Amino acid sequence: MATTSDIAEFCDQRTKRIDIPDFTGSHNGLQIANNGSITKIGATVDAGLFPFQKAVEAHVDFLIVHHGLYWIPPIPIVGKSYEKIRLCMESNLAVYGSHLPLDCHPEIGNNRLLADKLGLSPEATFLPYEGVDIGLIATCSYNLGELRDRLSDLFPQGFHSMEFGSENPKNIAILTGSGQSAVDQLLAAGTDTLITGELKQHHFNLAQELGLNLYTCGHYATETFAVDALAQEVAKAFDLPYEFIDLDCPL
Repeated sequence: MATTSDIAEFCDQRTKRIDIPDFTGSHNGLQIANNGSITKIGATVDAGLFPFQKAVEAHVDFLIVHHGLYWIPPIPIVGKSYEKIRLCMESNLAVYGSHLPLDCHPEIGNNRLLADKLGLSPEATFLPYEGVDIGLIATCSYNLGELRDRLSDLFPQGFHSMEFGSENPKNIAILTGSGQSAVDQLLAAGTDTLITGELKQHHFNLAQELGLNLYTCGHYATETFAVDALAQEVAKAFDLPYEFIDLDCPL
């Protein structure tokens, strides 16, 4: 029978958790344990009360999330934080979080899987964070109009484009989730085109001034791929049923 520790160890190894640094306060790995017995795998983007409730309703007892419970310590266990943890404890729901390790993973990371869905070829990485590149550079064989169409088809809810760069970009940067840190690094990385989840208003001005193509597709939507991929691998490795908990978040 699959155990919580076995599955957590599998996830640790697959995501290279120990080798990938993360933002201050972010804790990757097993965040809430259960009684040790696992019968169903789940995955979702955020460690929120509502996705936890949906996971419990689906009889999930090991939930993989991208945005975990812990970011800036200490976090008082009161209010909604208490409700979330109490629900997990009472429902025997274990929670495993993986943030940057699942963004930049070369095989099952959000950046890589988004490139694959768009028919782009991963070529290099960029945007170092504590010695590890968290962004991806991919080569593109089609023009800007085709890229725009593919993105709008893949992300019909949150897609926006700002096109002030080349019409036929050969290299495209991908940074899922928040792309704020990448914008002013694009030209140095050899590209004028970025696909990301979200940006700020002033990046529109930067795009005009620097001659960039910026595409935002939704923070949530661009970060559904990796948790889904990891959870599917876990389910297959341990012969367990699996369900993705979709929140249909528009942001």
